[in-house]
Amino acid sequence: MQISSRFTMAVHTLLCIDYFGKTEKVTSDFIAASVGTNPVIIRKLLIQLKAAGLIQVKRGTGGTALEKPIADISLYDVYHAVDCVGGDSLFHFHEHPCPQCPVGKTIHAGLDDRLHQVQDAMEDKMRSISLADVAGTMRDVFAKQG
Repeated sequence: MQISSRFTMAVHTLLCIDYFGKTEKVTSDFIAASVGTNPVIIRKLLIQLKAAGLIQVKRGTGGTALEKPIADISLYDVYHAVDCVGGDSLFHFHEHPCPQCPVGKTIHAGLDDRLHQVQDAMEDKMRSISLADVAGTMRDVFAKQG
């Protein structure tokens, strides 16, 4: 089980837009240089973030801007925006357990609800952490280094 790197790249993207947006034109090339990836990947993320209402992409002059303050954007909002989990289920269950096996025929009954509980707990925690929380930690680390 692993959440796609699109999630962390999207968080990085939004924090770049917030941090540099007041002084720089924040384009896909600019963000890609910070993230360390191809601008095409960032452009795909920007499309998803825009569709979720988290950013606006400026025409003409180019660049991006946040639609709301980072304090109002949770990790869950980002996670949901970039569709990190196919079919809304974090866990992919093996599809053909043996119906003749005592474990195989009861594995869903024993595990399905618990996996939903784990995912619900993770998503609830993500809802409680804003990008402002992440940015604050980053500022603290930067202050200690500089």
